[in-house]
Amino acid sequence: MPLPKIVTPTYELVLLSNDQKLKYRPFLVKEEKLLVLALETEDIKEISNAIKAVLKNCIQTKSVKVETLPTFDIEYLFLNIRAKSVGEDLEVNLICPDDQVTTCSVTISVDDIKVKKNEEHNKTINLGESLFMDMKYPSLDEFIKNNFDINESMDMDKSFELISSCVDKIYNEEEVWASSDITKQEIIDFLEGMNSSQFKQIEKFFETMPKLSHEVEVTNPSTKVTSTVTLEGLASFFA
Repeated sequence: MPLPKIVTPTYELVLLSNDQKLKYRPFLVKEEKLLVLALETEDIKEISNAIKAVLKNCIQTKSVKVETLPTFDIEYLFLNIRAKSVGEDLEVNLICPDDQVTTCSVTISVDDIKVKKNEEHNKTINLGESLFMDMKYPSLDEFIKNNFDINESMDMDKSFELISSCVDKIYNEEEVWASSDITKQEIIDFLEGMNSSQFKQIEKFFETMPKLSHEVEVTNPSTKVTSTVTLEGLASFFA
């Protein structure tokens, strides 16, 4: 007689980017093992493949393509999947801001961590003289680089690569240049031809982009000073 199958519960959350309801299940032991083994290799390709495979397996809503989800949706989804898999509370080690030396541990409930929007955020960049550029959010690959690639350093060239990958289209009243129809180098050359005020609008797009964010109070056990620390991005919640 075959062994019974273990029933895995499913959960639901709403994606901030498009208000779509998404069903997901927790990691299975074999998937968690896959992630751990991939992280131990410190190989970004291994980590990328493992995260993609696990997220695709855990997402139960068939219409969702994980590669197209913006970074903040992936972070929020990954955080919730992990919570349902190993526990709703995260223990985070933080450096106390008042002396920048002492470390203390803080427990955070995953339910309290939200993706926050900024009212000043705008996906359309006005370049002047009726020329505009529409931006799109960083992809799954960028999420992996930002959170799991310990060897990745963001120099100027990589910054332009990131920005160029987030350009959706450039257009004026007469013509549209879709990013799919032009090369990455052409986009980079276009970006390098901007003046500082135009480029600052792009920087503002990234600075004000929706992100995982949560404020916690920490009390320094040495000085007894209480400070507020803002955690942003998935990597902050696994410090």
